Amino acid sequence: MNSKIEVENLKCSGCANMIKNELQLMEGVLSVDVDNKTALVDLTYSNPAILDEVKAKLIRIGYPEVNSLHGIKKLTANAKSYVSCAALIAAAKIIFGSATV
Repeated sequence: MNSKIEVENLKCSGCANMIKNELQLMEGVLSVDVDNKTALVDLTYSNPAILDEVKAKLIRIGYPEVNSLHGIKKLTANAKSYVSCAALIAAAKIIFGSATV
């Protein structure tokens, strides 16, 4: 099965890589492609139940499906994504001497 999920808070290729890495670890996820320009996660999975698990995981890591969260839950997801993005930039500066991720 295949689905495309438009996510919030996707700002850079580092964010896209984090999403891809996290989702690929999930049992039943066969392939993941993340386009940081369109904020689309293209997902291939083995059964329909996986889709809800993937959406829940996206929320936990700070990249919820567009319009799926509101109020404090949305603010929490935004904060998670900004913190992970800042951590990626800091790591890139340490490793590469630049902010390019």
